[in-house]
Amino acid sequence: MNLAVLRYLVRMSSAFNDAIDLTFKELIMHSVTFPSNGLTIAAHLYLPSGDGPHAAIVVGHPGSSVKEQSSGLYARQLAELGYIALAFDAAYQGESAGLPRGLEDPAQRVEDFKAAVSYLSTRADVEPQRIGALGICASGGYVTTAAATDHRIQAVATVSAADIGRHLSRGADAQQSPAVLQTLLDTAAAARTAVARGGSLGALPLFPADAEQARAGGLHSFEGWEYYCTPRGEHPRSARTLTWDSVDRIASYDAFRFIHLIAPRPLLMIVGTEAITAWMSEEAIAQAQEPKELYRIDGATHVELYDRKVALAVGKLAEFFRQHLASLSEKA
Repeated sequence: MNLAVLRYLVRMSSAFNDAIDLTFKELIMHSVTFPSNGLTIAAHLYLPSGDGPHAAIVVGHPGSSVKEQSSGLYARQLAELGYIALAFDAAYQGESAGLPRGLEDPAQRVEDFKAAVSYLSTRADVEPQRIGALGICASGGYVTTAAATDHRIQAVATVSAADIGRHLSRGADAQQSPAVLQTLLDTAAAARTAVARGGSLGALPLFPADAEQARAGGLHSFEGWEYYCTPRGEHPRSARTLTWDSVDRIASYDAFRFIHLIAPRPLLMIVGTEAITAWMSEEAIAQAQEPKELYRIDGATHVELYDRKVALAVGKLAEFFRQHLASLSEKA
């Protein structure tokens, strides 16, 4: 067992549960950029100790998030386990290029994953045949779409996966009235017309205005607000709104339409038993082909797997990537 794995298991045995800075002295992080469909993508590259080349994992963030939040936390811990890990800001968001700011474009988000794989494939310290990908929340949908048609991704994992198209049309709990989507599409259409006439595109708020409104919306509403809008997880570059022209792009997107094409490469989907969005991973895993696994973390909500119960997810991810991104010498 290498030193990084041993240290991680020690922390697990100490009942680590809260998100803290876990960087060891030998872990190196570089700010890097790479192109994606003509746009410059900003990323943090986490390098493990020891001689390479190493297996590598691309880590995508939730919708509206940035690389300094949950995706960076997962990337750091994966690097501590011996992987090169790349956490990037989606185009139009964070430190990455693209206008208008706050645009959520599923096609571009999928392209960002593929561009990240291209970047890793060119590095001398990466074994290109040992590249995996991890998507959190909305990126859990985008990564399955990317992997379905990009055979360079050898192993695919998700945490609290959310298909943003399903979320928009059916709601986080799948109970939303169809009329809501129609109203959103009407507003998006009006916004596009306003821009054509020289007006403003406008923006769709993503979070309640305050704690009272967040609590009134239920646990999922409150924990999302608490993570993104309080010191628990907020970051100045994390988006609080989406542009209205994001809405009609999202509405026609089906993250899991081609998920069956991932096989025979392995797929792992991790969800909390208390996550309001767990039904999305259940639908996805039903459409996927073997080898596949839906792994449930008892008592965890959707957002708790962003920070408070990350160690439980990383423990399973360590097992999954160790098996499926092993080198020839490790398999022997």
